[in-house]
Amino acid sequence: MKNKSNRNTVSVTQKERIFLLENETCRLATSHNDIPHIVPVAYIYDKGNVIFVTDYGTRKYKNLEVNKNISVVVDVYDPSGENKAIVFQGKAVIIEKGAEFKRLYRIFNRKFEWVRNNPWKEGEAPFVRINALNKVSWGF
Repeated sequence: MKNKSNRNTVSVTQKERIFLLENETCRLATSHNDIPHIVPVAYIYDKGNVIFVTDYGTRKYKNLEVNKNISVVVDVYDPSGENKAIVFQGKAVIIEKGAEFKRLYRIFNRKFEWVRNNPWKEGEAPFVRINALNKVSWGF
């Protein structure tokens, strides 16, 4: 399936959207040479997309330079069995500068204290938008 618009080809329900907005940490999977790499990252859900920031020297960024395939899961474990999760699979788009970078930076700055405590500029740490091609969810 091609994503010609460079945006998500999946939709979320209203309950899923609320869940994505209420949470701020996801687990992110990238891969290089068929070796998976999974890390937790802070994210925002904006205009139907999961977006996170990374440093240029990280394994996840290096993986994305050679393989744009990406997956994230936002989940909540409940011992009573009322688990919820949304998994997105798709392609990463790196945003390093320009109006979109500035807009996303303002959102991250408002939402996360760690951004206010350790600010950065264009070209120092890129945002990554996940253009979802597939979605699986449960518990909604």
